[in-house]
Amino acid sequence: MELNQAISRLMELQKKLYAYHYAESSIYLDSVTVAPRETGAGRSVALGVLAGERQKILTAPENGELLAELAEHRQELTFEQNRMVEELKRDFDQISRIPADEYIAYAMLVNDAEAVWHKAKEQDDFEMFCPWLEKLAAANLKLAGYYDASKAPYDALLNEYERGVDMAYLDRFFKTIRDRLVPLIHAIGEKPQVDDSFLHKHYPAEAQRRFSDYLMEVLKLDRGHAGIGETEHPFTLEFYNGDVRITTHYKEDNVADSMYSVIHEGGHARYELGIRDDLQYTRLTGGVSMGVHESQSRFYENLIGRSRPFIQAIFPKMQAFFPDQLAGVTAEQMYLAVNKVTPSLIRTEADELTYSLHVMVRYEIEKQLFDGSLAVKDIPAEWKRLYKEYLGVDVPDDRRGCLQDSHWAGGSFGYFPSYALGSAYGAQMLDRMTKEVDVWGPVSKGDLTPVNRWLGEKIHQYGSLLTPAQVIENACGQFDPVYYTDYLTAKFSEIYHL
Repeated sequence: MELNQAISRLMELQKKLYAYHYAESSIYLDSVTVAPRETGAGRSVALGVLAGERQKILTAPENGELLAELAEHRQELTFEQNRMVEELKRDFDQISRIPADEYIAYAMLVNDAEAVWHKAKEQDDFEMFCPWLEKLAAANLKLAGYYDASKAPYDALLNEYERGVDMAYLDRFFKTIRDRLVPLIHAIGEKPQVDDSFLHKHYPAEAQRRFSDYLMEVLKLDRGHAGIGETEHPFTLEFYNGDVRITTHYKEDNVADSMYSVIHEGGHARYELGIRDDLQYTRLTGGVSMGVHESQSRFYENLIGRSRPFIQAIFPKMQAFFPDQLAGVTAEQMYLAVNKVTPSLIRTEADELTYSLHVMVRYEIEKQLFDGSLAVKDIPAEWKRLYKEYLGVDVPDDRRGCLQDSHWAGGSFGYFPSYALGSAYGAQMLDRMTKEVDVWGPVSKGDLTPVNRWLGEKIHQYGSLLTPAQVIENACGQFDPVYYTDYLTAKFSEIYHL
């Protein structure tokens, strides 16, 4: 086969796989937004068929031959084409090891389990979800062996979310976080607490929706290409760099919850919208890893969104949306309130300082789950034990405990550490960014253009063209979590006068 013909087939293959991604994503978005609750059976059948067809396409012998042929001509391919071949070959090898019936069954299992999780959380009924979680854990244990049988199962799963990361790496990372931040948290606990009571007045959902629209404008998310919906658990879903959907939810007694959900998911959206046009519909579109993706969402949510300049910029507009609730409140009071440090139950509502402890709870449980030392039925008790040990809080029920996140229902075991890694990546990016551009001057005026441009140039444009480690090193040097702990120590020492 001539090289040009092989390259053309490569691009056709990727576009066909993209079409399946588009269809499956559309079905998922419908299922968690507008689909009637009792419609999962038909959706499960459809997703099973689509998963089976997608597997057949990727693992077809002729496509294996195509990738092998292109690999032999790597010297004649562009850097981009070589990366496409490398990533598709990795996918081909992994998915080829998974029996077709198991691959289809797993797609159906996830759909069915997510439907049960929604009900179980609503009814605070872990026993309802437990059999499904057992099936998901068992399926992921098998998948880990297919992904990389040379690794411990949990290491293989972790590597799917952050290439190159394993338990040894994360144990060192979390030890640094724990050793440096726990004494700070204890010191803050002895100080007078910040008053955030005004955040918990009645904030009508409709006014919050208008406020969300404003925040999308501040983030410079073009509503012609970035939609916003409502779901139980906020998320971002990308179709291509011209169509990204984010979701949030509204709690009328906690205006900050949706505010920071929108900013967080908006960070994910900015990443996807900023990926180069020439990478679209290929294996290289989409963020390179969940750690890098979370670095962007938590960068906007915390490093920018909870900064004093940002709060000062948006607070007058916020008061206009909520004049009665924020009457007599100053921008400085708002800044202190949204940075209040209080060990809590819910990860997505956690303050910036204690957030990584929530992630550590999930990491420890997942480690035990996949080394066989913890049974699924015992997760609620272990969850409560670890929350008491790490955060000093009592977990009153499973709805606010081990049922609070959607990740396990979606089969995402190994995802959670990405949140803490992303937070740490972001702090190092901010350190470099402030040395290269004026960040806080424009932000204090509500202008995120320099921030968006820097992240676009250093991170977003590349999609999955570079590896996660290359993205981080190109943007801000060799990763060191001390940047993160230094940032948090300086910020919260100033707030709490330590």
